[in-house]
Amino acid sequence: MEFGVSTFVTDEGIGPAALGRALEERGFESLFVAEHSHIPVSRETPLPEGGELPRKYYRTLDPFVVLSAAATATERLVLGTGIALLVERDPIMTAKEAASVDRVSGGRFVLGVGSGWNREEMRNHGTDPATRVSLLGERVKAIKRIWTEDEAEFHGDFVDFDPIYAWPKPVRRPHLPVLVGGEGRTVLDRVLDYGDGWFPRWKGEAEPLVSAIAEFRERCAREGREQLPVTVFGVPETREAIAAAAGLDAERVLVNLPTEPEDETLKRLDDIAVMIDEAR
Repeated sequence: MEFGVSTFVTDEGIGPAALGRALEERGFESLFVAEHSHIPVSRETPLPEGGELPRKYYRTLDPFVVLSAAATATERLVLGTGIALLVERDPIMTAKEAASVDRVSGGRFVLGVGSGWNREEMRNHGTDPATRVSLLGERVKAIKRIWTEDEAEFHGDFVDFDPIYAWPKPVRRPHLPVLVGGEGRTVLDRVLDYGDGWFPRWKGEAEPLVSAIAEFRERCAREGREQLPVTVFGVPETREAIAAAAGLDAERVLVNLPTEPEDETLKRLDDIAVMIDEAR
């Protein structure tokens, strides 16, 4: 099992290059960063778990810019979106941005995607919340086609374009991995349809994920698929949570890193690294 962090990088916290270096120096495997293009003032939907939105949601930097900066400051760190709100993104531009980060990093990029929860935010991008799950699937499939074909075309209900030239292509072949986020009842269908791994969120304790991951493994075997990797994100930075997450049947665990200035972040990373060593 590998351990990394999931976080929001903002204009008020540690910079991406310094964060990348600090993670690599302390032996973390990966950095996954969140995305929100904006937060509507009159938003309709609160946080999924309830409560007011923390300040970091309003000030998040663009994840592809963040990860490019981190890539130039590191050599081994895996870099990922956690998650990119693909239902708010043009698939042709996203294919180019993701492949560009993959090139800049030497093949270290992972695209984590999801359908999002803030309905007002996605409506501002012209997305109907009622059809966002279907939209997500088509955009992932279109992106993969752009990555793997010299003259790519796609014709669906939501994504439609005639043959195009689009470079760069990802370093890895046939393409870089796409992790599909979500914990709903149909998420495993989506992962098996167009994903290269599952990207569930920690929800307070291990047991829901223990059963869900076991079901995922069984479905992969039953449907004749290779065992796709599982990355669990948002694990609290406590000894108890990290130890419990270390017992999951997952390939990667991402500990939640609060958004803080550089000095506070470095101290917190030292503490998290100790807890990970204790849990191994």
